Amino acid sequence: MPTVKTFINDTGVVKELTGAELEAFNADRAQMQAEAQAEIDAQTAKLAARKNVLNKLGLTTDEAAALLG
Repeated sequence: MPTVKTFINDTGVVKELTGAELEAFNADRAQMQAEAQAEIDAQTAKLAARKNVLNKLGLTTDEAAALLG
């Protein structure tokens, strides 16, 4: 993960981050990445479960969409 040393805030001011600010920024970024990955994993699991049900029923996604309309 690249280290960010400068930051442009919402008013357009460019400043160098202090050590504490940089640590907080990197911690926040890591948390956001973990949350995003958890969401991706949940979506993947949901799609896999849906596909498993359709396979057990012997339906394609198009057939299921037509039935559930």
